[in-house]
Amino acid sequence: MNNPRPTIALKVASGKPSPEVLAQLDKRWRWQYLMLAPHRLSFFLAMVVLVASATWWLAVQVDRATGWWGLGYAQGMALSPTLVHSTVMVLGFIPLYFAGFLFTAGPKWLGVDPLPVSALRPVLFLQAGGWLLWLAGAHLGAPLALAGLLLACAGLGWMTAQFWGRVRLSQAEDQLHARAIATACVVGTLSAAGVALAMVWQAHALARVCVFTALWGFVVVVYVTVAHRMIPFFTSSAMPMVQAWRPFWVLWLMLAAAAMQVLAAWLEFAGVPASAAGPAWALVHGGLQVAVGCVLVWLAWVWGLVQSLKNKLLAMLHIGFLWLGVAFVLGGAAQWLAVAGGVGGLGLGALHALSMGCLASLMLAMVTRVSCGHSGRALVADRIAWSLFWLLQAATLLRIGATVPGLPGVWLPWVLLASACTWAATMGVWGVRLARWYGRLRPDGRPG
Repeated sequence: MNNPRPTIALKVASGKPSPEVLAQLDKRWRWQYLMLAPHRLSFFLAMVVLVASATWWLAVQVDRATGWWGLGYAQGMALSPTLVHSTVMVLGFIPLYFAGFLFTAGPKWLGVDPLPVSALRPVLFLQAGGWLLWLAGAHLGAPLALAGLLLACAGLGWMTAQFWGRVRLSQAEDQLHARAIATACVVGTLSAAGVALAMVWQAHALARVCVFTALWGFVVVVYVTVAHRMIPFFTSSAMPMVQAWRPFWVLWLMLAAAAMQVLAAWLEFAGVPASAAGPAWALVHGGLQVAVGCVLVWLAWVWGLVQSLKNKLLAMLHIGFLWLGVAFVLGGAAQWLAVAGGVGGLGLGALHALSMGCLASLMLAMVTRVSCGHSGRALVADRIAWSLFWLLQAATLLRIGATVPGLPGVWLPWVLLASACTWAATMGVWGVRLARWYGRLRPDGRPG
């Protein structure tokens, strides 16, 4: 006869479990523990998609550099390895991380009751399962990839509706951050649907512009909105000598900069860069990007970049935000170089300064912080987290280096492979490590 699992009392009168209760805690990893809090399941599924996509992209780069495996790719429906990669990088694992944050911190912002994990479960599984089908479809057939994309789009739309529901219930005076994020989620859902339509219509250019719209109009908007609200707060909490300075004009500037990039993507789709107005637009757009980038670098300084270096977990956030300014400056320089000397390629460097340098660094920092705080662990970046962060910076520099004009063509596949290998190793170790936390009870015995 099997012994029943012990019932563990997680709440005591003092608010702190007794040593006896702590001694009885189940130390094993269990699927049901993923259902104890929204961030557990959403972050876990995000890790699954992240590690799967990183491993897949590494396999693609190995095959491109060596030809060892002779990978075959699905034909038709505007599907290509580049589209598969860019779409899952923008719309795949990142919205799953958003879900964990929004349905944990969001209700606190809005002063409303959080949704139970059971209400989020289908939303999260639709997205995670859809993106795994998307990756498989890159080789097994475009219809399978399309089916996966449609499932993920449905999950993202459902998640968006759920978050808007929390916003509409709120009576909080300050709803700007939450409403900006909710609106961005609508843009993300429409962009995902646009990619699906582009596949059906076999419209490669439309698929590309929809991915860029999702990147700037959805992902970047959510990132800068959360950064505006949380980075000054985290900084002043950890370092009282640094004042929490976050005027709303800063937020509006960052949102306007994101909107500018969405506009630029659609102007490119309309053929403006190739028209007679192309050089003038490139000069204006490049100038605006450089100006925005300089303001963001200054903002990183004002928010306490230098002071944060004394606190590794905080420094990760600040360095990640600094990359946003660098990405804008590189993007502007790429525009000017293209006009002045016909030098192309650096724009991809700016794109990866944004995606790997800024977005991935902030993702690693913020998810690590939330995971530590909600798992009963100290809010510190230990040696492993700090090392992974710098491996990510190395992967970013390698990827940007691959876009520098003058790099011998024979070296390009190997530099790309080195970047992909470093990225996959970093995300793999980080993902597996934190996934182990989500399936275990808090070591301090508290709920959540």
